[in-house]
Amino acid sequence: MKSADTPFVGGPLDGRTIPVGLTPFNNVPRVYSVPVPAHGDTPAVTLVYRRAKEYDPKGRWRWRYEYQDPEAPAPSPGD
Repeated sequence: MKSADTPFVGGPLDGRTIPVGLTPFNNVPRVYSVPVPAHGDTPAVTLVYRRAKEYDPKGRWRWRYEYQDPEAPAPSPGD
């Protein structure tokens, strides 16, 4: 399975670059969910990151993931 090193912005994974499996069209998935198990008094949660474009100084782009705050309203289906 192919993967791409993809940067994460915001949330607990901020600043990390993680290899993410590619879809059959060689893109990273639109949504990346990270299940975090319960630990002590902290309940289990699922971190949700959404795909976004990141531009370099030369105007080229690549994919990155941005943290989706669970308190924020859900994006529309076209996003």
